[in-house]
Amino acid sequence: MASSVEARDISRRRGAGAQLRREEDPAKRAATGGDALVATLLDHGVDTAFGVPGESYLAVLEALRDARERLRFVVTRHESGATFAACAYGRLARKPGVAFVTRGPGATNASIGIHTARQDSVPLLLFIGQVPSGQRGRESFQEIDYHRMLGPMAKAVFEPRTPSAVAAAVAEAHAIAIDGRPGPVAIALPEDVTEGAAGNAPPPMRHPGRARPPAPEAIRDIARHLAQAQRPVVIAGEMVGFEGANEALAAFAEAHGCGVLSSFRQQGVLPCAHPAYLGTLGLALPPYQEVLLAEADLVLAIGTRLDLATTLDDRVIEEARSTIHVYPDDDALAAAGCGLQVSADVAPVLESLAAAASEASPAPRLAWRAAQRAAFDAFRLEAAAPALGAVDLAAVVQTLAERLPRDVTVVNDAGNFSTWLLRHFPYEHPLSQAAPAVGAMGYAVPGAIGAQLARPGKRVVALAGDGGFGMTGQELITAVANRLPIVVLVCDNGGYGTIAMHQYNRYGTDATYGIALHSPDFAAAARAWGAAAWTVDETRAFAPALEQALGADGPALIHLRTDMRDLAASGAKMQ
Repeated sequence: MASSVEARDISRRRGAGAQLRREEDPAKRAATGGDALVATLLDHGVDTAFGVPGESYLAVLEALRDARERLRFVVTRHESGATFAACAYGRLARKPGVAFVTRGPGATNASIGIHTARQDSVPLLLFIGQVPSGQRGRESFQEIDYHRMLGPMAKAVFEPRTPSAVAAAVAEAHAIAIDGRPGPVAIALPEDVTEGAAGNAPPPMRHPGRARPPAPEAIRDIARHLAQAQRPVVIAGEMVGFEGANEALAAFAEAHGCGVLSSFRQQGVLPCAHPAYLGTLGLALPPYQEVLLAEADLVLAIGTRLDLATTLDDRVIEEARSTIHVYPDDDALAAAGCGLQVSADVAPVLESLAAAASEASPAPRLAWRAAQRAAFDAFRLEAAAPALGAVDLAAVVQTLAERLPRDVTVVNDAGNFSTWLLRHFPYEHPLSQAAPAVGAMGYAVPGAIGAQLARPGKRVVALAGDGGFGMTGQELITAVANRLPIVVLVCDNGGYGTIAMHQYNRYGTDATYGIALHSPDFAAAARAWGAAAWTVDETRAFAPALEQALGADGPALIHLRTDMRDLAASGAKMQ
């Protein structure tokens, strides 16, 4: 039985629900704060949102219903699924992903998406239902102070106090999410604020992103360092993609003869086939990159915040002879601590430097780059060691490379299975990679949903481990409900493989503990949810299963039974 407090709350909400019932014609009643919110999103070009409904934002749901022909609201099975999907959507659409969740438990579940968007530099708007204004500060039912909870992770947290303030808060949140280094903004919505009359004020003006052109002297300084270098290498990251500066990066690399490495999980900044592309950084240096970075006499980091995964806990920067860092965020520049720091947008820097190249690149520089490219090709195209299990993930990824269209988007989860993908798959366009640099498990399936909606008509394939799929794999139901033709590969080795690898390497053969997972029949589960599904127990069965999955009418899943002894694409084995 409900307590007296809960009973009063339920009774009050039933009354509020009755007041929210609207006439058939929305034009005949006053606009609410919820209406103002949705109208502002529409005015800012938002046409897709994700979420889990909640009683704390019923007026917003009603406004979304009114706008359903113009703004698609995708209902997910869990709040983490909503924010993961919004993160992938924001990354690929290059505009804020949008998610709606209810207060308290809904917000805490959704917070993983805030953290992911922050560390991945992805624009995200998270709208959270909040207790009514009169109940604030009393530890009311499911109350949380979102400024304190989300402030350290988000770029900003808003909580409009009146219905008439909602539109301006949404417009400002949108502007902040895309300004400079993009990231997440949270907007808490007191229930009475979304239900109250907002008036008839005109929608707020859209705020264009602030331009951050480079200072002329900064361009001269970078050009001087480039001219003096014999073996320059670029580390290109997320801002290249967000600003759409990929062609500018290619033109710069061609003009100066630089080699280009992508930062962690940012493949696609330059096509894999481009002669300047030398692979990706992250978590461990393969032998050819050890040589490359030891010989490089200039590291130009552009559009990457130089996170510790990319730099191997700062090793790449600390061992470099000379470093330059270009990024539109002063805090990220200060945190990396490179020698020459330039706070500016990426595209104009690349364009200015390409124009500043007055003569052909020196032949020795091009010869060095060509040698590094040959080493990268050998690393990418050759498997490090034969598989111990019956399913060889190197061969699986090679089949994907051969059978998937060039404009595919690949979404992967965190886990050692992804090392084969990151080593062997050729990412050939700016939107080919969508994976969390933050390493959040559970991203792949909801991320694939967001990617498919950001790129309708394009092929989207997701790879997850059995651990990550167990966290959010139920979002395949969302894909079924929305008839999204994603293909999901579940790499099932019966455990948390990354942790097993670390335990094995540190403590020995018998030290793996707390990592075993009891895997169900993932294909049977997928079929029960309404998706087509296949199980692959040996490598040769994968190609025909993939062909059938690609031809499925709707989402499809392939359950790959892999072997825990095959630890990583580096060739590491558990003997």
